Amino acid sequence: MCRTIAERNLAGELAAARPGAVDAYLAELPGARAAVLARLWRGLTHEPLPWVADQATGGDGVTLRLADGRRLRGPACDPWATGTSVPALELDGTRYDHPAELLTALAVTNGTGFAAELDHSVASLALSRTAPPPSRPPAAPWEWEQLSRDGHPYHPNCRSRPGFSAAEQLAYAPEHRPVVSLRLAPVADAARVHGGWPAELRDGGAVLVPVHPWQAAHVLADRTLLPGPDGHPLLALRTLDLGDDRHVKTTVSARLTSAVRDISPYSIENAIATSEFVAGIAERLGGRLHVTRTLAAAGDGTPELAAMLRESPHVHADPGAGERVVPVAALPELFASYERRLDRVTAFARLAVGVCLDLLDLGLSLEAHGQNLLAVVDADGWARRLVYRDLADIRVSPARLAHHGLPAPPLAGRLLNDDPAALRRQTLGGLVTGSLAPLAGDGPTLATVLAAATADLPAGPAKRALREAPLPAKALTLMRLAPDPPVRWTTLPNPLAPEPARPDLP
Repeated sequence: MCRTIAERNLAGELAAARPGAVDAYLAELPGARAAVLARLWRGLTHEPLPWVADQATGGDGVTLRLADGRRLRGPACDPWATGTSVPALELDGTRYDHPAELLTALAVTNGTGFAAELDHSVASLALSRTAPPPSRPPAAPWEWEQLSRDGHPYHPNCRSRPGFSAAEQLAYAPEHRPVVSLRLAPVADAARVHGGWPAELRDGGAVLVPVHPWQAAHVLADRTLLPGPDGHPLLALRTLDLGDDRHVKTTVSARLTSAVRDISPYSIENAIATSEFVAGIAERLGGRLHVTRTLAAAGDGTPELAAMLRESPHVHADPGAGERVVPVAALPELFASYERRLDRVTAFARLAVGVCLDLLDLGLSLEAHGQNLLAVVDADGWARRLVYRDLADIRVSPARLAHHGLPAPPLAGRLLNDDPAALRRQTLGGLVTGSLAPLAGDGPTLATVLAAATADLPAGPAKRALREAPLPAKALTLMRLAPDPPVRWTTLPNPLAPEPARPDLP
């Protein structure tokens, strides 16, 4: 039964929107609580939270000693495991089986807002799990994007969608496989347009900017909007496949997982130049990497009204040869259908590690997580090439480019960074935590994958970082509890060089 505000609110909304799904939603709540609690427990045990004084392992569990003297106990926690559940944690003898209730009891700085997000993550995850699995293997390109019902494999806010009602999640979330009807906002004098904005998205002197229907209802309700094209929502809920080899990225001014999904004026201004630069660098890799080019970008100069048109990743596959383009987040489902699953995982890892490190050497750091990175897979399930999309979080090193005789791109601001440690962290953190570890599924398998993927690498800092040093990762829990600065990094145990067990606490 429902126990929290978000659970009750979503149940009431679901009763009005789709009453036949309420029983399934209620049945999924205990599993959703345990899944989000597992993600939170991973953060509590492996991130540098200032109010955790010490920890110890003993038997099959972990005990955290908090700065105020309380003790929090739970099961052993593999930081690389996915699909795990933690039924309950014990705080000073009191059992907590809901992550929001536990965080409220911890009473830590900035915990109130995070507890509300965890509450919504549980409720939305339970709703996502009511979506029936596909009755057949994916056929249309966008269907690969809609396989995941659980969202981010490590983030406690894996399904946090505050501001989205049950009806809106059913209508717009990819796991429910809807068709979404976009709106169009006419922008005349204030229009900022870059690239070849298509004729069908113009009306006389006005530019017609695609608007997500959630944004239309909640942020732009006072504007006159026109009917727009239909699209299929992708892993990034606010990005849709238009069915004509184009994707459109829209603004959704809501906090999904960790970030508000606006499109900044900086991104609109620099999208084309960034796209052309990265595509040019990718061409130096001998066909191992394709980049989805930004075709056009437009807005009114505010983060609340902007859109980008991008090339579909699927144009880089040869359907006649049985190729398909699959997001890395969906590769576990694909590889599970083959007997030699681990062989396919390690083959993908060799390809991805080689591409990302070659780019890093040239001066380009990708954030190659399971949503941005895709694989061109042949008819037998082997990854042959990579596709990268969404360039908003890359980093470019002018110094490294100059070392290779390459000109710096016509960019400024946050995308530029010459710090070797920051560039390596960005590359390895995205690749390992975002792609390889979820694909491996646990620490021992990740060790096997990393060993195979790095065996032939030349000696150097990157190889040492992947085989010997703690691995960089986003501090997903700390980010929500200490949001200034908004992104914080930590390190996690490298399964090829495991940390020694901690002694029991006194």
